[in-house]
Amino acid sequence: MRWAWAEVNLDAIAHNVRLIREVVAPSAVWAVVKADAYGHGAVPVARAALSAGAEGLCVALVSEGVELRAAGLTAPILILSQSPSEEFDLVVSHQLTPTVYCGESIEALAQAAARAGQADYPVHLKIDTGMHRVGAAPEHAVELADAIATHPQLELQGVFTHLAMADQPDAASNDRQIALFNEVVDTLVAAGHEPPLVHLANSAGALGIAASRCGLVRLGIAMYGAEPGPGVAALCAELRPALSLRAKVSFVKRVAAGEGISYGLRHVFTEATNVATVPLGYADGVPRRLFDVGGEVLIGGVRRRIVGVVTMDQLMVDCGNDAVSLGDEVVLIGRQTHEALSGEIRAEEWAARLGTIAYEILCGISQRIERHYP
Repeated sequence: MRWAWAEVNLDAIAHNVRLIREVVAPSAVWAVVKADAYGHGAVPVARAALSAGAEGLCVALVSEGVELRAAGLTAPILILSQSPSEEFDLVVSHQLTPTVYCGESIEALAQAAARAGQADYPVHLKIDTGMHRVGAAPEHAVELADAIATHPQLELQGVFTHLAMADQPDAASNDRQIALFNEVVDTLVAAGHEPPLVHLANSAGALGIAASRCGLVRLGIAMYGAEPGPGVAALCAELRPALSLRAKVSFVKRVAAGEGISYGLRHVFTEATNVATVPLGYADGVPRRLFDVGGEVLIGGVRRRIVGVVTMDQLMVDCGNDAVSLGDEVVLIGRQTHEALSGEIRAEEWAARLGTIAYEILCGISQRIERHYP
């Protein structure tokens, strides 16, 4: 049993799903569990989300959908990007819902559905309304919907887009993208295509842009209790962080004044100090430069500074003259209460210090860290 692990609170996942369902009603909620549920564990998170009222799941890769099916989950699973045509037989055999945005993929998908003896196989069409990552140009929407309709094996179940600045609800680009998307949907309906599922909101849109909610919202980072971005931070007060990253002190030593520590000896102690070694490092998802930006951990309910460069498997913590013992609990992300002392370090804090986003922090916690579901 390694002295480093992550705890995932599935009750927090369920709470966050129920909370967002109330906010966005009557829109449905589909839970985004790609990238192993942002590092939280795709199968247990998916089960918790569905039990709390999510009506479908979203993934990025065919393999992610296959994993959920292998675990016995029967809910709709949408693949958010167009998959290689070589994977379409796998998509159909596992009853995954594909996304398309080009004619070649529509043809290949129809052939895969035909080989499986499928009719009216559900397909979602993604439209690029301004983010310019993936998706069909708006002027090609009807053409592609017509192509889907020519194949009895396929059915246009959904149409969607993605907002580039949903975490800044007042950004003018959101209004432009929503207006353009609505035009596309109206044009599709006028051409005889009326997909039952229309969606464009991610977590930030679901929280901060009512006009983006449509028939369903794709609930990602907020489901895990993290803020989608500073522009919607005020709307996240009732969300509960689901993941905590914990360890135990693996070694304690007294380091003399004037001595340096870790690679490069970049931190030099000005006075004799008790130093605790914590057995996880950048191979586990603790960024190497967290030391440079004032990273801290909790030991005994007290914030304590990381000293020296974070190494691949270990990091060191300045405990001053406080008594610290082998096996004491260390909290890197999460809450810790010890006697009368209590503290919390959130993924958002790491992100702010490192100039990134909470998504990257959570997804970066590696598979070397075992997930526990207390």
